[in-house]
Amino acid sequence: MRVFLTGASGWIGSVITRDLLAAGHSVTGLTSVPEKADALSAAGVTPLVGALDDIDVLRRGAEKADGIIHTAFGLDLSRIEELAAEDRTAIEVFGDVFAGSGRPIVVTDGFLHLTGEKARETDRPAVIPAFPRASQQTAFALADRGIHANVVRNPRSVHGKGERHGFVPMLAAIAREKGVSAYIGEGRNLWPAVHRLDAARVYRLALERGAQGEAYHAVAEEGVTFRDIAEAIGRQLGLPSISLSPEDAQAHFGPLAIWVGNDGPASNDWTRKTLGWQPEQPGIVADIEKPDYQG
Repeated sequence: MRVFLTGASGWIGSVITRDLLAAGHSVTGLTSVPEKADALSAAGVTPLVGALDDIDVLRRGAEKADGIIHTAFGLDLSRIEELAAEDRTAIEVFGDVFAGSGRPIVVTDGFLHLTGEKARETDRPAVIPAFPRASQQTAFALADRGIHANVVRNPRSVHGKGERHGFVPMLAAIAREKGVSAYIGEGRNLWPAVHRLDAARVYRLALERGAQGEAYHAVAEEGVTFRDIAEAIGRQLGLPSISLSPEDAQAHFGPLAIWVGNDGPASNDWTRKTLGWQPEQPGIVADIEKPDYQG
Protein backbone atom coordinates (compact mmCIF):
# COMPACT_ATOMS: atom_id res chain seq x y z
CA MET A 1 0.00 0.00 0.00
CA ARG A 2 1.22 3.51 -0.78
CA VAL A 3 0.76 5.42 2.48
CA PHE A 4 0.74 9.18 2.95
CA LEU A 5 1.84 9.90 6.52
CA THR A 6 1.67 13.35 8.11
CA GLY A 7 4.06 14.09 10.97
CA ALA A 8 6.43 11.50 9.53
CA SER A 9 9.44 12.74 11.49
CA GLY A 10 7.57 13.15 14.80
CA TRP A 11 7.63 11.13 18.01
CA ILE A 12 4.95 8.68 16.86
CA GLY A 13 5.13 9.25 13.12
CA SER A 14 8.78 8.24 12.91
CA VAL A 15 8.09 4.78 14.39
CA ILE A 16 4.91 4.35 12.33
CA THR A 17 7.15 4.92 9.30
CA ARG A 18 9.48 2.12 10.38
CA ASP A 19 6.59 -0.24 11.05
CA LEU A 20 4.95 0.46 7.69
CA LEU A 21 8.17 -0.08 5.76
CA ALA A 22 8.92 -3.31 7.63
CA ALA A 23 5.45 -4.57 6.67
CA GLY A 24 6.14 -3.91 2.98
CA HIS A 25 4.27 -0.64 2.49
CA SER A 26 5.75 2.41 0.81
CA VAL A 27 5.59 5.76 2.61
CA THR A 28 5.40 9.38 1.52
CA GLY A 29 6.08 11.41 4.62
CA LEU A 30 4.98 14.99 5.23
CA THR A 31 7.37 17.09 7.28
CA SER A 32 7.21 20.79 8.01
CA VAL A 33 10.98 20.92 8.64
CA PRO A 34 12.97 20.94 5.37
CA GLU A 35 16.13 19.84 7.20
CA LYS A 36 14.44 16.51 8.05
CA ALA A 37 13.75 15.58 4.42
CA ASP A 38 17.20 14.01 3.97
CA ALA A 39 16.73 11.85 7.06
CA LEU A 40 13.37 10.65 5.74
CA SER A 41 14.95 9.79 2.40
CA ALA A 42 17.73 7.87 4.14
CA ALA A 43 15.07 5.88 6.01
CA GLY A 44 13.40 4.84 2.76
CA VAL A 45 10.62 7.45 2.83
CA THR A 46 9.65 9.79 0.00
CA PRO A 47 9.69 13.20 1.72
CA LEU A 48 7.07 15.84 1.06
CA VAL A 49 7.93 19.17 2.65
CA GLY A 50 5.04 21.36 3.68
CA ALA A 51 2.94 22.64 6.54
CA LEU A 52 -0.45 21.33 7.57
CA ASP A 53 -2.09 24.48 6.25
CA ASP A 54 -0.67 23.99 2.72
CA ILE A 55 -3.74 22.57 1.01
CA ASP A 56 -2.02 21.98 -2.33
CA VAL A 57 0.72 19.92 -0.69
CA LEU A 58 -1.84 17.88 1.26
CA ARG A 59 -3.82 17.17 -1.90
CA ARG A 60 -0.70 16.14 -3.75
CA GLY A 61 0.25 13.68 -1.05
CA ALA A 62 -3.28 12.28 -0.78
CA GLU A 63 -3.92 11.90 -4.49
CA LYS A 64 -1.01 9.49 -4.90
CA ALA A 65 -1.84 7.41 -1.83
CA ASP A 66 -3.78 4.22 -1.20
CA GLY A 67 -4.19 5.17 2.46
CA ILE A 68 -3.50 8.08 4.83
CA ILE A 69 -2.29 8.16 8.43
CA HIS A 70 -2.60 11.60 9.98
CA THR A 71 -0.51 12.23 13.10
CA ALA A 72 0.61 15.85 12.66
CA PHE A 73 -0.63 18.40 15.19
CA GLY A 74 1.17 21.43 16.59
CA LEU A 75 2.48 21.51 20.16
CA ASP A 76 1.93 25.22 20.89
CA LEU A 77 -1.31 25.12 22.86
CA SER A 78 -1.41 28.92 23.00
CA ARG A 79 -2.46 28.60 19.33
CA ILE A 80 -4.96 25.78 19.93
CA GLU A 81 -7.82 27.39 17.99
CA GLU A 82 -5.60 27.96 14.96
CA LEU A 83 -4.09 24.47 15.19
CA ALA A 84 -7.52 22.88 15.55
CA ALA A 85 -8.78 24.71 12.46
CA GLU A 86 -5.75 23.59 10.42
CA ASP A 87 -6.24 20.02 11.59
CA ARG A 88 -9.94 20.01 10.75
CA THR A 89 -9.31 21.43 7.29
CA ALA A 90 -6.56 18.89 6.58
CA ILE A 91 -8.82 15.95 7.50
CA GLU A 92 -11.60 17.36 5.33
CA VAL A 93 -9.17 17.70 2.40
CA PHE A 94 -8.20 14.05 2.80
CA GLY A 95 -11.87 13.11 2.83
CA ASP A 96 -12.57 15.08 -0.34
CA VAL A 97 -9.70 13.37 -2.17
CA PHE A 98 -10.69 9.88 -0.97
CA ALA A 99 -14.47 10.26 -1.36
CA GLY A 100 -16.06 7.35 -3.21
CA SER A 101 -12.85 5.33 -3.35
CA GLY A 102 -12.93 3.11 -0.25
CA ARG A 103 -9.36 4.12 0.53
CA PRO A 104 -8.77 4.33 4.32
CA ILE A 105 -7.88 7.34 6.45
CA VAL A 106 -6.62 6.96 10.03
CA VAL A 107 -6.74 10.09 12.19
CA THR A 108 -5.10 10.71 15.58
CA ASP A 109 -6.81 11.93 18.74
CA GLY A 110 -6.91 11.30 22.48
CA PHE A 111 -9.36 10.82 25.35
CA LEU A 112 -10.00 14.35 26.57
CA HIS A 113 -13.41 14.54 24.89
CA LEU A 114 -14.62 11.25 26.36
CA THR A 115 -16.52 10.96 29.62
CA GLY A 116 -17.45 8.04 31.86
CA GLU A 117 -15.69 5.72 34.25
CA LYS A 118 -13.69 3.91 31.58
CA ALA A 119 -13.39 5.03 27.97
CA ARG A 120 -14.36 2.42 25.40
CA GLU A 121 -13.88 2.28 21.66
CA THR A 122 -17.60 2.69 21.03
CA ASP A 123 -17.69 6.00 22.94
CA ARG A 124 -18.10 9.13 20.87
CA PRO A 125 -16.62 12.51 21.82
CA ALA A 126 -18.36 15.29 23.66
CA VAL A 127 -17.88 18.94 22.76
CA ILE A 128 -15.41 20.87 24.95
CA PRO A 129 -15.48 24.57 23.97
CA ALA A 130 -12.29 25.29 25.91
CA PHE A 131 -10.38 22.70 23.86
CA PRO A 132 -11.51 22.99 20.24
CA ARG A 133 -9.48 20.16 18.71
CA ALA A 134 -11.98 18.09 16.75
CA SER A 135 -9.89 15.46 14.96
CA GLN A 136 -12.11 12.49 15.74
CA GLN A 137 -15.33 14.45 15.33
CA THR A 138 -14.19 15.43 11.83
CA ALA A 139 -13.18 11.86 11.00
CA PHE A 140 -16.52 10.46 12.16
CA ALA A 141 -18.32 13.08 10.06
CA LEU A 142 -16.40 11.80 7.03
CA ALA A 143 -17.40 8.25 7.92
CA ASP A 144 -21.05 9.35 8.01
CA ARG A 145 -20.54 10.41 4.38
CA GLY A 146 -19.38 6.91 3.46
CA ILE A 147 -15.64 7.66 3.60
CA HIS A 148 -13.44 5.03 5.22
CA ALA A 149 -12.21 7.30 8.00
CA ASN A 150 -11.22 5.93 11.41
CA VAL A 151 -9.55 7.13 14.60
CA VAL A 152 -6.65 5.96 16.74
CA ARG A 153 -6.92 7.34 20.27
CA ASN A 154 -3.62 7.71 22.08
CA PRO A 155 -3.35 7.86 25.89
CA ARG A 156 -1.83 10.85 27.65
CA SER A 157 1.50 9.05 27.92
CA VAL A 158 3.03 7.59 24.75
CA HIS A 159 6.39 6.71 26.23
CA GLY A 160 9.72 5.37 25.00
CA LYS A 161 13.46 5.86 25.18
CA GLY A 162 14.47 9.41 24.32
CA GLU A 163 11.07 10.93 25.16
CA ARG A 164 11.48 14.68 25.50
CA HIS A 165 8.13 16.29 24.69
CA GLY A 166 5.41 14.42 26.60
CA PHE A 167 4.02 14.36 30.12
CA VAL A 168 6.85 12.33 31.66
CA PRO A 169 9.58 14.82 30.67
CA MET A 170 7.40 17.72 31.87
CA LEU A 171 6.80 16.00 35.21
CA ALA A 172 10.50 15.19 35.50
CA ALA A 173 11.39 18.85 34.87
CA ILE A 174 9.05 19.95 37.67
CA ALA A 175 10.53 17.32 40.00
CA ARG A 176 14.05 18.57 39.32
CA GLU A 177 12.97 22.16 39.93
CA LYS A 178 11.10 21.42 43.16
CA GLY A 179 13.41 18.70 44.47
CA VAL A 180 10.57 16.18 44.89
CA SER A 181 8.41 14.00 42.66
CA ALA A 182 4.84 14.59 43.78
CA TYR A 183 1.37 13.10 43.46
CA ILE A 184 -1.98 14.32 44.76
CA GLY A 185 -3.58 12.74 47.81
CA GLU A 186 -3.13 8.97 47.67
CA GLY A 187 -2.24 9.17 43.99
CA ARG A 188 -4.72 6.44 43.06
CA ASN A 189 -6.01 8.16 39.93
CA LEU A 190 -5.31 6.14 36.80
CA TRP A 191 -3.33 7.08 33.70
CA PRO A 192 -3.49 4.91 30.56
CA ALA A 193 -0.19 4.50 28.72
CA VAL A 194 1.45 2.87 25.70
CA HIS A 195 4.97 2.45 24.38
CA ARG A 196 5.31 4.26 21.07
CA LEU A 197 6.44 1.10 19.25
CA ASP A 198 3.23 -0.66 20.30
CA ALA A 199 1.19 2.39 19.29
CA ALA A 200 2.76 2.36 15.82
CA ARG A 201 1.39 -1.12 15.15
CA VAL A 202 -2.13 -0.02 16.04
CA TYR A 203 -1.96 2.60 13.29
CA ARG A 204 -0.73 0.12 10.70
CA LEU A 205 -3.26 -2.54 11.63
CA ALA A 206 -6.08 0.00 11.60
CA LEU A 207 -5.03 1.20 8.14
CA GLU A 208 -4.80 -2.35 6.80
CA ARG A 209 -8.25 -3.16 8.21
CA GLY A 210 -9.67 -0.30 6.13
CA ALA A 211 -12.94 -0.03 8.06
CA GLN A 212 -15.33 2.91 8.31
CA GLY A 213 -16.11 4.96 11.40
CA GLU A 214 -14.22 2.86 13.95
CA ALA A 215 -12.11 4.01 16.91
CA TYR A 216 -9.11 2.06 18.16
CA HIS A 217 -7.42 2.51 21.52
CA ALA A 218 -3.61 2.44 21.38
CA VAL A 219 -3.60 1.67 25.08
CA ALA A 220 -1.28 -1.01 26.42
CA GLU A 221 -1.91 -0.30 30.11
CA GLU A 222 -5.51 0.65 30.78
CA GLY A 223 -4.69 2.53 33.96
CA VAL A 224 -1.48 2.95 35.97
CA THR A 225 -1.76 4.78 39.29
CA PHE A 226 -0.21 8.22 39.15
CA ARG A 227 1.58 7.51 42.40
CA ASP A 228 3.44 4.64 40.70
CA ILE A 229 4.44 6.99 37.86
CA ALA A 230 5.57 9.74 40.25
CA GLU A 231 7.59 7.31 42.35
CA ALA A 232 9.24 5.90 39.20
CA ILE A 233 10.24 9.43 38.17
CA GLY A 234 11.58 10.03 41.67
CA ARG A 235 13.68 6.86 41.60
CA GLN A 236 15.00 7.72 38.14
CA LEU A 237 16.07 11.18 39.34
CA GLY A 238 17.19 10.16 42.82
CA LEU A 239 14.51 12.35 44.43
CA PRO A 240 11.94 11.61 47.17
CA SER A 241 8.27 11.20 46.34
CA ILE A 242 5.65 13.04 48.36
CA SER A 243 1.89 13.47 48.56
CA LEU A 244 0.39 16.94 48.09
CA SER A 245 -3.03 18.31 48.92
CA PRO A 246 -5.08 19.52 45.94
CA GLU A 247 -4.43 23.11 47.04
CA ASP A 248 -0.65 22.63 47.20
CA ALA A 249 -0.68 20.67 43.94
CA GLN A 250 -1.91 23.70 42.00
CA ALA A 251 1.13 25.72 43.02
CA HIS A 252 3.50 22.78 42.56
CA PHE A 253 2.37 21.63 39.10
CA GLY A 254 0.91 24.84 37.67
CA PRO A 255 -1.17 24.19 34.50
CA LEU A 256 -0.37 20.47 34.68
CA ALA A 257 -2.24 20.09 37.98
CA ILE A 258 -5.54 19.26 36.27
CA TRP A 259 -3.86 16.43 34.35
CA VAL A 260 -1.89 15.13 37.31
CA GLY A 261 -5.04 14.69 39.38
CA ASN A 262 -7.28 13.52 36.58
CA ASP A 263 -8.58 9.95 36.42
CA GLY A 264 -8.90 8.56 32.89
CA PRO A 265 -8.70 4.76 32.47
CA ALA A 266 -9.34 3.47 28.94
CA SER A 267 -10.26 0.01 27.70
CA ASN A 268 -8.30 -1.82 25.01
CA ASP A 269 -10.34 -5.06 24.81
CA TRP A 270 -12.07 -4.40 21.51
CA THR A 271 -8.90 -3.07 19.86
CA ARG A 272 -6.92 -6.15 20.85
CA LYS A 273 -9.59 -8.53 19.58
CA THR A 274 -10.42 -6.65 16.39
CA LEU A 275 -6.87 -5.91 15.25
CA GLY A 276 -5.17 -8.93 16.80
CA TRP A 277 -2.92 -6.46 18.60
CA GLN A 278 -0.79 -7.54 21.52
CA PRO A 279 1.45 -4.96 23.25
CA GLU A 280 5.03 -6.20 23.47
CA GLN A 281 7.05 -3.33 24.93
CA PRO A 282 7.79 -2.41 28.58
CA GLY A 283 5.14 -0.64 30.64
CA ILE A 284 5.52 2.99 31.61
CA VAL A 285 7.00 2.41 35.09
CA ALA A 286 9.62 -0.06 33.83
CA ASP A 287 10.42 2.27 30.93
CA ILE A 288 10.89 5.37 33.09
CA GLU A 289 13.25 3.52 35.41
CA LYS A 290 15.69 2.62 32.64
CA PRO A 291 18.90 4.64 33.11
CA ASP A 292 18.91 5.83 29.51
CA TYR A 293 15.19 6.67 29.31
CA GLN A 294 15.71 10.35 28.64
CA GLY A 295 18.77 10.08 26.59
